[in-house]
Amino acid sequence: MLGRTVGMAALLASLLAAPMQAQESTAVRRESAAVAGLREPAEILVDRWGVPHIYAKSARDAFFLQGWNAARDRLWQIDLWRKRGLGRLAASFGPAYVEQDRAARLFLYRGDMDAEWAAYDPAGREAVEAFAAGVNAYVAEVQAGARPLPVEFRLTDSRPEPWAPEDVLRIRSHALVSNAASEVARARAVCAGGLAADAIRRRLEPAHTPVIPRGLDPCDVPADVMRDYTLGTAPVSFEALAGATTARAGADLELAQFLSAAEAEGSNNWVLAPSRTATGRPILANDPHRAVGAPSLRYIAHLDAPGLSIIGAGEPALPGVSFGHNGRTAFGLTIFYIDQEDLYAYETRGEAYRYRGGWEPMRAVRETIEVKGEPPREVTLRFTRHGPVLWHDPTKGRAFALRTVWNEPGLAGYFGSSRMWRAQSWDDFQAARDRWGAPPLNLVYADTSGEIGWSAAGRAPVRPNWDGLMPVPGDGRYEWAGFLADGGLPAVRNPKDGVFATANEMNVPAEPAYPRSKRKLGFEWADRTRSARIKEVLAATPKATLADSMALQTDNVSAQARRGIALVAPLASPDPELARALALLKAWNADEALDSPAAAIYEAWTGKHLGPAVTAAATPEAQALIGTGTPDPLLLWLEGQPARVRDPILLASLRATLDELQGRLGPDMATWNWGRLHHARFEPAVAVLADRQLAEQMSVGPLQVPGSASTPRAATWRASDFRQTAGASVRLVLDVGAWDNSVAVNTPGQSGDPFSPHYRDLFPLWAAGGYFPLRFTRPAVERDTEAVLALTPAP
Repeated sequence: MLGRTVGMAALLASLLAAPMQAQESTAVRRESAAVAGLREPAEILVDRWGVPHIYAKSARDAFFLQGWNAARDRLWQIDLWRKRGLGRLAASFGPAYVEQDRAARLFLYRGDMDAEWAAYDPAGREAVEAFAAGVNAYVAEVQAGARPLPVEFRLTDSRPEPWAPEDVLRIRSHALVSNAASEVARARAVCAGGLAADAIRRRLEPAHTPVIPRGLDPCDVPADVMRDYTLGTAPVSFEALAGATTARAGADLELAQFLSAAEAEGSNNWVLAPSRTATGRPILANDPHRAVGAPSLRYIAHLDAPGLSIIGAGEPALPGVSFGHNGRTAFGLTIFYIDQEDLYAYETRGEAYRYRGGWEPMRAVRETIEVKGEPPREVTLRFTRHGPVLWHDPTKGRAFALRTVWNEPGLAGYFGSSRMWRAQSWDDFQAARDRWGAPPLNLVYADTSGEIGWSAAGRAPVRPNWDGLMPVPGDGRYEWAGFLADGGLPAVRNPKDGVFATANEMNVPAEPAYPRSKRKLGFEWADRTRSARIKEVLAATPKATLADSMALQTDNVSAQARRGIALVAPLASPDPELARALALLKAWNADEALDSPAAAIYEAWTGKHLGPAVTAAATPEAQALIGTGTPDPLLLWLEGQPARVRDPILLASLRATLDELQGRLGPDMATWNWGRLHHARFEPAVAVLADRQLAEQMSVGPLQVPGSASTPRAATWRASDFRQTAGASVRLVLDVGAWDNSVAVNTPGQSGDPFSPHYRDLFPLWAAGGYFPLRFTRPAVERDTEAVLALTPAP
C-alpha cells in the first residue's frame, strides 16, 4: 500500500526531533516568520498547555492568524472536515468515498449567499474571509515545502486543499439538530409494537402521546430511509483504504445505533450570581459533551486586537470562539432540543410528487464528483420544495425528503456566536440570541457588573397542526407556519435564587410564565439525571468557589442509579452470587468511582442487559428497534409495573450481567470495580493505515475513567468494550471579572500533530478531573508562555 503505511524511523528525523527537544527545555522558544497575507506585525504566544494567544493590530489580522494557526496545529483535521462537509473525499481518497460525497452534498446550504452573510454579525464576513485566507496561507507554505506535511496526508497519499470563505458557512452537517431520525425510529417501532413500544424506546416531555398523522401508514416508512442522512453526517472512516470490509448491521439496528450516539452528546452549564459565590463575582461553568477522540473536536484560543478580545473554545475549523468570554461578558452553551427537522413522505409519479392536488417536479441538481485515480462521476441530487430527497423508489411510487432548518440563511453551525464576541450587556446578549441559528442552545450569560441569565436560542419551526414526532405526508397538509419571532423563546434574567443550570433536560417554563410552550418546541430531551445531580449540589452550596464548579463538572454521582437501586431494594435471591450483587447495589451511594464494584454491576446491567430483558417482556416485536439508548424509559416502565412483572425481569437481567462480568473480570466479585471496565483510549480513524508502531504513537491512552453518561462527568461508553465514546470535549470554569483565575481543560491536547508534546499532554489531566489556568491578561499570559511566534508580513 504505497503511501499508506509510514514507519516511525523515517518520520523521527523530520517531524519528531524538534518538538521533543523543545519539550525538554524550560526556556521560552522564539521563532520569527514572514507570512504572506498578514498585513501588520503580530505575535502568537503559546502557553505551556498549547493555547495560542494571538496579538494583532487589527481584528482582520487576528482572525487571519487564527486560521493560519489552526492549520499549524490541526491541518489534517480541518482539511478533512472541509472535504467531508463539501463532499470532496473521493477526490483525495478514491472511489470508495463517492457515495459519502453524494450524500454530503445533499445537506449543503444552497440558498442566497447575500442573505447568508447578512444573517451573522456585521463583522462576521471579515472574520470568515480572514480565517480562510489564513488557512490558505499556511497551506501554501506546506505546498512550498516551508512547513512539514502532516503525517496523515502521507498515510493517505493526499494533499490539503485551499479554502473559499463560503466553505465555512455552506457546510451544515456538523451542527446538531433533530429529530428526523427519531421520527423514523418511532414510526418503525409503532408499526412493530404500537405506541406502547415507542414509549419504552423514548420518553417524551412534556408527557405526550404521539399522534399518527392523517395519511401516514407507519409501516410504509422503510428501514433504510435515513441512510443518506447518516452517511452524509458520518465521520470519515479509512477502513476501505486499509482493505478492510465491514459487514453492515440491519437498517433498524444501524438507526438505533445512530440515535444512541446522538443521544450521548449533551452538555452541562451553569451560572452563579455574586450572591452565590465566595468572591462576590459571578461564575460561569460549561462543559460541552461530544464524541471524544484524537485530535480533540474542540480548540481553545485567545484573540486580542483593537476592538476584539475573546478567549474560549470552538471547533478548530471555525473563526472566533463558540463559548468563553470577551473581558466584559461570558457565555456558555448546551443543546436545547428544539425539533428542527421533519421527514416528508410523498406519493410520486416518475420524478414528480403529489402536492396540493397536483404534481410538482422534483428539482434535479447535477454535480460532478472528482475521483482520485478514476474519471469523475456524474451524480444527480433531487430536491422537493421541502428539501433533499433521501429515498425514492419510482416502482413503488414513494419518496421521502427532509425539511430542516439547515436550509435557511444563518444556520451555519455555531457561527451565531459571532454576535457574542463583542457583546457588552444583557441587551447585546439577547440581540445575539434572537439571531441564533443552529444548533439550538441553552445560552447562559454572566458579566462583570454581576448580571447573570439564561436564554433558549435557535430557529424554532411553528407546526400548526401536528406534533413533529413522526414523518408526515408531503402533499401540502403539513407545512411550517414560519418560525417563532425574535424574543419568542424563553429567557431568565437574574434568577431570584442566583443560579441557573442546564443539562439538556426539558426546561421550558410552564404556563403562564411561558405561554408559548403550547407551540410544541419539542418533546425529546435528555433525561434529567445530570440536571438533577447538578441542581442538588448547587442548592447545597450557598457560597460556591471555582473549585466547587470544577468538582461538579467531574462529579460521578448518578441520580439515575438511585432509581435503579430503589427498584432492586425489595429483591432477594437464593443464588449466592446474585444475593451478593444485590447487597452491593443496596449499600451503594450511586458514586460511580473507579474503585466501585457496584458501579460496574449497575452500568453493565442498565447499559447492556436491562433493555433486552424489558423489551423481550413488554414488546418483543420492536426489540431490534429500541436499541441501547438511555435507561430512563426502561426504568420508567419498570417503576409502573407490579412486582410480579417487574421482579423476574430485574433478577434475570442482573443474572445475565453477572455472567458477563465474570467473563470480563473473573469469578471473584471482590476484585471487581468500575475502573477495570471503563476506560478512555483515543485512536484517530486514519491510524488503521499506519504500521503498528506509528499507530500506537497516534493513539492516546488507555486510562481508567470514572462516571458514566448519567453523571455530571458525562462519560458515555460503548457496549463492546466499555470504552468511553463521548463526554466533555472541553471544560471551562470562568471567574467573571477576575479572568486570570479561570481554568480549562481540553482532551487529549491542543495539537493534532501526533509528534507534538501538546497532542496528548492534557489527556491525563482531563481523565483525572484536572484543569490548567486559562490566562487572559497579557502579563499573566507572558508568565506562562512556552513559545513566541513573531510574525511579519511577507514582502
